[in-house]
Parts: sequence; structure tokens; C-alpha cells
Amino acid sequence: MSKALVNLGLSGTDAEVYVFLAVDGPQRGKNIAEALNLYKQQLYRSLKNLRDKGIVCASPERPANFSAVPLEKVVDLFVKAKTEQAKALQESREEFLATWKSLIKKEFADS
Repeated sequence: MSKALVNLGLSGTDAEVYVFLAVDGPQRGKNIAEALNLYKQQLYRSLKNLRDKGIVCASPERPANFSAVPLEKVVDLFVKAKTEQAKALQESREEFLATWKSLIKKEFADS
């Protein structure tokens, strides 16, 4: 499962943390770090990445419990992000190609 998440765009550590939380349920940072043999700084950087992407949630109390968003929602988030990337590329396609053509023409003119 971690490999599939990496293929979708997560780092290896982020994928490991997500899978651990999805399988084992809500956990405190200390427990996650120990279970995955991660340094706390490395873990909290990963948790921030996952929270920023909407893939992991944190409880308001301190120390916080971290929990994984259901996989269905994670896949939907990745589909949405990839769709937006494809749309942006499609929208900039003509400008990109026109710029490329002008560079090629200039290169041949300078030769």
C-alpha cells in the first residue's frame, strides 16, 4: 500500500505514516515515531505534510492524537489534484508551444 501511495505522490515516510495510522488508528506522535523508527523531527515534518494535504487529522488536545482520513477520501484528493494539474497544463499548452516555436525560430535565425 505504501508503494501505491508513493506512486500517487507521497514521500516514502509520508506513505508509511499514513498506512500506520490507517491500520492502527489514532496515535500520539511518540507512538508513531517509536513504531516506525523515525526521529521526532522527521515524523512531525511528515505529519505536517500529510495534514497540509488533508490526509491526516490532529486532535485539538496536547499531546495531539493523529488519525488517518479514510483511503477513499485520500484517493479522491489525489484524483482532484491530478485533474487540476492536467487542466492547468492543457490551458497553458498553446502558450507553451508558441514560446517553444519562437525559441526554435530564433535559434535557427541566429545560426
